[in-house]
Amino acid sequence: MARPLDQQICFTLYATSMAINRLYKPMLDALGLTYPQYLVLSVLGEAGDLTVGGIAGRLDLESSTVTPLVKRLEAAGLVARRRGLEDERKVEVTMTDAGRALLERSACLGDTLLAQSGLTPTDLEALNKRVQALHGAILER
Repeated sequence: MARPLDQQICFTLYATSMAINRLYKPMLDALGLTYPQYLVLSVLGEAGDLTVGGIAGRLDLESSTVTPLVKRLEAAGLVARRRGLEDERKVEVTMTDAGRALLERSACLGDTLLAQSGLTPTDLEALNKRVQALHGAILER
């Protein structure tokens, strides 16, 4: 017999992810971003200029999923795209000043999650590391 949902880590992680998305949505709406667009800006803020494939790899998505996100961010003036100089098949993505400013304004997301969670920054970081370790272990198998 299957375990009750509340005893299944897959459901707990799924439900937590959905709750975080609901918490973030009003703030992202105010910034004019979707959650996936926020993730793309976060990757660029963390790593600097990347190819569409590099962004996709970091987010564990297909390039075909990232391309429309990048195009919408470019239309909003938050990123710039250009064909690679050495390999024109690769599209390089650079965050604009407006994108960097918007990413800075999005710091409220993490602050709100911390406040809502009732955890200390140290406890939230430890939880994140444990979930990352679980993720890594699953990928290795």
